[in-house]
Amino acid sequence: MAVRIKYFASLRDRLGRAEDRLDPAVALTVAEVWATLWPDTPLPPNTLAAVNMEYASPEQTVRDGDEVAFFPPVTGG
Repeated sequence: MAVRIKYFASLRDRLGRAEDRLDPAVALTVAEVWATLWPDTPLPPNTLAAVNMEYASPEQTVRDGDEVAFFPPVTGG
């Protein structure tokens, strides 16, 4: 199973990279993807997630070949 993870805006800056790849042996949720990659860094409050370019809840299951994106809330003006 291969999952591509992308980080945007301030998350990318804070983590020091734009993306990761994860090859879990079992299916994970969006929250478990974060916790697996960043066990010592809690998911920042109000962080949004998307799976395959659609908003996703932390409980959504990630499947083989999916792309998971994490990004801070966006405001316009």
